[in-house]
Amino acid sequence: MLTLDDFDFDLPGELIAQHPTAERTASRLLQLADGALADYRFGELPQLLQSGDLLVFNDTRVIRARLFGRKQSGGQIEVLIERIVDPQHAVAQLRASKSPRPGSRILLEDSIELVVRGRSGEQGEFFVLELVGEGDLWHLIEQHGRLPLPPYIQHAASAADEARYQTVFARCPGAVAAPTAGLHFDAALLARLAEGGVEVAWLTLHVGAGTFQPVRVHQLSEHRMHAERFEIPPATVAAIARARARGGRVIAVGTTSLRALEAAAQPGELRSGAAETDIFITPGYEFRVVDRLITNFHLPKSTLLMLVSAFAGVDTIRGAYDHAIRQRYRFFSYGDAMLLTRH
Repeated sequence: MLTLDDFDFDLPGELIAQHPTAERTASRLLQLADGALADYRFGELPQLLQSGDLLVFNDTRVIRARLFGRKQSGGQIEVLIERIVDPQHAVAQLRASKSPRPGSRILLEDSIELVVRGRSGEQGEFFVLELVGEGDLWHLIEQHGRLPLPPYIQHAASAADEARYQTVFARCPGAVAAPTAGLHFDAALLARLAEGGVEVAWLTLHVGAGTFQPVRVHQLSEHRMHAERFEIPPATVAAIARARARGGRVIAVGTTSLRALEAAAQPGELRSGAAETDIFITPGYEFRVVDRLITNFHLPKSTLLMLVSAFAGVDTIRGAYDHAIRQRYRFFSYGDAMLLTRH
C-alpha cells in the first residue's frame, strides 16, 4: 500500500523557478512515451501531436485574491480568498498571530470591511467572511487585491507577473492559482496547432487556495481533497466524442482539466454541466476520458504528484523526475512541462 513517503523526492532549491522564461513557448518539455524519455522545447509540441488530436484547456482566470489588513483588535492579517460565494460572501484562508473570532471585523487594504461569520472546511481551515455595507466583493477584490503567487515564489507579484501568471486564454474569473500547464501556450503556438489539424476545447475549473494545502496523513486513503468548482460545456463533450470517432487522442492541458473531465465521467459517461469535485486520483485509478496529459513538475508529497503517478505509472514518474533533476529542468508553476501518455 502506497504512503506519503512514496511520493517524496529531493529537489535542489535552485531548480524552483522564480520567474517565467522570456517567451512562453521557450520552456522545456519532457516527453514520456512507450517508456522512453525525450527532451524538447515547448514550441516543438505540434510535432508531438497528430491531426485529429484534441487539446482540452482550462479557461479560468486568476483573481486578485491576496489582501492585507488589520483585525478589529489592531493586529495584522493576511487573507487569501478561496472563493467568492456571492457578491457579499467569501471563503478564505487567514494568517494572523491569533485567529479572529466569529462576529469580529477585519479591514483589508483600508477599503474592504468584513465580518467573520465562522469557519468551514474539513479541518476548519477556511473562514466565512461577509462584506459590511453595500458593495460587490468581485469588484472590490479586483480593485484592491493582489495577484496570489504560490508560496514557493519568493517575490511579490510584479507587473510582469500580472501578465505571465495568467494564460493567454483566461476568461472566466474565479481561480486563486493559475492552471500552470496552460502558461506555456501563446497565440502563435495555438495557431500552429490548428494548422496541424489539432482541435481545441474548453472547460472551467476554478483552482482554490486548498491546492497549496499539504497532505497531513501518512496513509493516502485518509486524505480528503478540497472541493473545486468546474463546468464542462456541451460543446466540449461533443468535441471529445468527435475525437474518439476519428481516432484522435484526448489531451488534457493541466491536472485541472484532467480532474474536471474525470470527475464529470464518474457516473459512467462524460456529462456536461456545472458541479463540484473533490476527486482524489491516486495509483490504481481507472481513467475514463484522458489519453495524454500536459503538466508541469509538481511538489514532493503533493496530490498532483500522486495524480501524475497514477496516470503515467509510479516508477515512470520517478524516473522522469530523476532525469529532470539531472538535466536541470525548472520546477513548479513557472517551470518546465511534461507530456505524459496514460500507461
